[in-house]
Amino acid sequence: MADDTRTSLIHAAIARLQTLTELFQKRRQQLAEGVGLTEHQWGVLEEISTDHFMPSMFARQRESSAAAVSKTIRQLVDKGLVEVSLGSGDARQRNYDLSAEGQRVMVALRQSRSHAIERVWTQLDPTQLSTFIAFADDLTARLSDLAESNAE
Repeated sequence: MADDTRTSLIHAAIARLQTLTELFQKRRQQLAEGVGLTEHQWGVLEEISTDHFMPSMFARQRESSAAAVSKTIRQLVDKGLVEVSLGSGDARQRNYDLSAEGQRVMVALRQSRSHAIERVWTQLDPTQLSTFIAFADDLTARLSDLAESNAE
């Protein structure tokens, strides 16, 4: 394959990946807005629903500040979606739980996401999905290696 053709294919692939990224982002925003949340609020609410939520760890995982996560928690409390209580053994410890309304919002988000998966992903051929997964895994590993080598 000629270098010009290969370069054109690479640029076309990058453009498609960018389009997919933008569409995924737009869809996540639509899902969150559909229940009156921002994407960040959705992420915090989703994490709280797992029963393993620790604000500082969440902030590190998302490369966010503890102050930003605390602000989001306050917003979710103000919306009536999250309840905060003191830890039973240590008053410095906080427990975060979804309220009944928070649970309803999470059910609605999961249903919307499930509906989208049904409309889009289940219509794809399993062979195409397997090929895509293998390609995505390879691309992810290569990009991760590049990011790590540039961080050193």
